Amino acid sequence: MKKMLSLMLLVALTLSACNPKSSEPPKKKGSSGKTLELMIVADKDVYRGETKALIDSLFGRPQIGLPVPEKMFDIVNIPVSSYKNTEMFQNHRNIIFCDVNPGNPDKVYMHIDEYAAPQVVFDFAVKDQASLRDMLRKYEHHILDQVYNAEHRRVIKAFKGMENFKINEAIRKQFGFGLMFSNEFAIAKQLDGFAWIRKEAKDFGIGVLVDVFPYENQNVFDEQHILDRLDTIMKRNVPSNADGSYTGIERRRDAQGNYLAPITLRKVDFDSNYCIETRGCWRSFGDFMGGPYVSYTLLSPDKKNVIMLMGYVYCPRNKPWTKRDLLMQVESICWSIEF
Repeated sequence: MKKMLSLMLLVALTLSACNPKSSEPPKKKGSSGKTLELMIVADKDVYRGETKALIDSLFGRPQIGLPVPEKMFDIVNIPVSSYKNTEMFQNHRNIIFCDVNPGNPDKVYMHIDEYAAPQVVFDFAVKDQASLRDMLRKYEHHILDQVYNAEHRRVIKAFKGMENFKINEAIRKQFGFGLMFSNEFAIAKQLDGFAWIRKEAKDFGIGVLVDVFPYENQNVFDEQHILDRLDTIMKRNVPSNADGSYTGIERRRDAQGNYLAPITLRKVDFDSNYCIETRGCWRSFGDFMGGPYVSYTLLSPDKKNVIMLMGYVYCPRNKPWTKRDLLMQVESICWSIEF
């Protein structure tokens, strides 16, 4: 987890804010809120103009890697008085509390699982709206990391309630680490160093590809190597419907050399292991299927193997499900890894 600089953490040191598998404190109520819903607690005279525009630009911008734009978060605004007097609002999973008062110290406090679990609350105690905007910009990435962490913990907690012990034990036996799958998933393919676990529903299909191979050098974390490897494991193991078609990563470029479907890579702290996260789109070449994916390429704790986890989504109609919310499910499965 990144150092939080001057960010003041009002959370017991025994609780981990960066591990989605951390156990919740006893007797905490389950948090409320839809998937990737962010509650902004601010009065109307605060949540307007430049401040509202900034919040929308930081947290309501399009999610990276989706073929059709969807907002990163669904933003809900609640007045301060309503929040303080309503338990349901206090139990929301992702909260940014905006307290603007000339006597405030210009600080931000983070609360983990204060009223419910999983939950993260960022409490901005600022003198004026300019200070609020400055601090929102400053801590944008940390807020995103912690809100995503709360979302991961929610999915993992839900899946644990209907855990597929057979799959989870098979993965642990094959690879030496665990992943949390619900009983709605099934193993589609298992080979030496590879597994494909998926869920096929009426309106969508989601799945996780697991690829483990020996670590040779740091080049395995280069963009070209990661994309080539993802391409290869999809082409070899994930069949397409039409004759002569195959699946792979969408890497076509326009005349200026830019990817038609943006691809992003970033280093993440994946349960204290070196890891590169990749987001983009996959497609069936010679067919009409495609969708978003997220992948994690990480070094095993003993530094002997490279582990590639790729979560994908196929959801052609996008209703009643959204690609964004389904992607969060497979992303959370990847983050559930236990060595």
